Amino acid sequence: MTTETVRENPPSTIIAAFFGFLVSTVSSIAGAVVILGSREEIAAALRRTNATVSPEQLDKLTLLAQAIPVAIAAVIALVYLWLSFKLKAGRNWARVTLTIFTLLQAGSLVATEPSWAGYVSCGVAVVATVLSYASPSNRYIAGVRRAG
Repeated sequence: MTTETVRENPPSTIIAAFFGFLVSTVSSIAGAVVILGSREEIAAALRRTNATVSPEQLDKLTLLAQAIPVAIAAVIALVYLWLSFKLKAGRNWARVTLTIFTLLQAGSLVATEPSWAGYVSCGVAVVATVLSYASPSNRYIAGVRRAG
């Protein structure tokens, strides 16, 4: 005896939220690329902060000031992508986690000096979060949960 499982296709709201989180991730990566392109500005800021630093130390500090945010952005992008695919699969915990990340992202806009990519990324993530809680999305996630 075989049992056949019928998988429900995600509604358009989940698909739109999925692509919204993908766009948010891409715009965050664009912000990281901007950091890589601003080596001279970072070096000048570090030079103003500590004029006694040697040129070799300045190069190392500049590289570190570029590498850390880019590495953090890469890890966050990978987690965001993984959670986006889990949301598309109907996992409620992924939706809740993405909501928390979006709230943290919005909070970081207030606490830091964000770039245009930060605003775009957060705005798209907010829209995607709202879509993930729309009525068709709720029905889909509840159906996936019931199906086991």
